[in-house]
Amino acid sequence: TLDDIKPSSRRYPFVGFTLSREVGNEILLVESLTVEDKGKKLIDNLTFRVNKEDKIGFIGNEIAITKFFEIINKKSDDYVGEFKWGQTITREYFPKDNSEYFEDANFNLVEWLRQFSKEKSEIFIRGFLGKMLFSGEEATKMANVLSGGEMVRMMFAKMMVEPSNVLILDQPTNHLDLESIEAVNNGLLSYKSNILFTSLDHQFVSSVANRIIEIFDDGTYRDESINYEDYIEKYVRH
Repeated sequence: TLDDIKPSSRRYPFVGFTLSREVGNEILLVESLTVEDKGKKLIDNLTFRVNKEDKIGFIGNEIAITKFFEIINKKSDDYVGEFKWGQTITREYFPKDNSEYFEDANFNLVEWLRQFSKEKSEIFIRGFLGKMLFSGEEATKMANVLSGGEMVRMMFAKMMVEPSNVLILDQPTNHLDLESIEAVNNGLLSYKSNILFTSLDHQFVSSVANRIIEIFDDGTYRDESINYEDYIEKYVRH
């Protein structure tokens, strides 16, 4: 039929992150990090070092993982123990709830993205908006009226416009359609530096992670430098 040969009208976003500089030997060191919530341990004595080329998928207790990501991004000081970022590190953080970036943003998408960019020209900014499928008049939409999926796409535009060498992503595939999830997946696979992330999308974790840290409901954890499929084979399917 004609429908079969008609070119697809679906538009594909493009996700590609800019590397700030190569990471040094010291990336992130976490030592004896403990977090309690209402007397219950969310994280119990978490200790690990991020090595070059680590793409760490965090699985298990979602609340604990979100808390950990907030702590290492200095959004929460509700912990004991310590963590230390290396001097060469510039990080980009994708929080699970990104509404705070938009709720009081009484300006359009070009202006919203410009505040995060060293390069201020409209052509440059619109280039990144276009990659996230905000082209033409869509780029003049107000930032405080976006849907969940549109906010996620704008957060990726922000992460792309700011060079980094560590990405931290808390469930980045929520609210996204399959084309967008694939674009994010490809962007992370081609990112030649460190990633710490969590996702409920099994295939996404399998595709990106080369190390798994599982945080259990009692706050204890398991850390294995293997991919997700091997991890499941080793611990779940036995």
